Amino acid sequence: MAENVYGRQLTPEEVAAGLHREMVGGMWEEMGRLQLEFLQREGLTPEATLLDVGCGCLRAGVHFVRFLEPGRYYGMDVNASLVQAGLERELPLAGLAGRVAPDHLLVNGTFEGWRFGVAFDYAIAQSVFTHLPAAAVAGALRELARCVRPGGRLYVTFFECKGEPIPESLLHERGGVTSYRDRDPFHHRFRDLAARCAGLPWNPVHLGDWGHPRDQRMVRFERTRE
Repeated sequence: MAENVYGRQLTPEEVAAGLHREMVGGMWEEMGRLQLEFLQREGLTPEATLLDVGCGCLRAGVHFVRFLEPGRYYGMDVNASLVQAGLERELPLAGLAGRVAPDHLLVNGTFEGWRFGVAFDYAIAQSVFTHLPAAAVAGALRELARCVRPGGRLYVTFFECKGEPIPESLLHERGGVTSYRDRDPFHHRFRDLAARCAGLPWNPVHLGDWGHPRDQRMVRFERTRE
């Protein structure tokens, strides 16, 4: 979804009608459950601290909050109305009212997860880098390196392209999404994402297909111990 659309603040009436779920891409149960199950395979335990980058209205958050020990989940998103919908509507609907303190959710569009003052074991940015041009990727990785502990991990999904030159557009047959070189949604080559780690304490690992219904691929950024 284009940034100017995603950034629009929803009214209480729109939230009551469920528009917030569509605004984060729909597939409410499927995508939320997929992210939890993936991170569990990657070693997530209830004791771990987790930052949900681009948490939206807590599509994955409700699953993470149910799994993690109280106080271990944190979320960050650019859209205040979505964050509010997650806190005030989705958590109570899931029987999780009061399980997330309001100060564990941050409205921020520049990836400043360090503002929580927590060194995270895990962070996940699902369908976030798909909305970032190449020039913005390094800035996001730089800020997130400040809040993931040495030895921790950041997981990022992206629309992958390969070869030379980078195609202007690319149809992803699974899900039927077209991504673009110069506009949202963006595609990237893994080697270019890896190059954006230059000078940063990340070791990028290409994980590839993780079962995303719209063909987004996964990269694990391992935070080095410097």
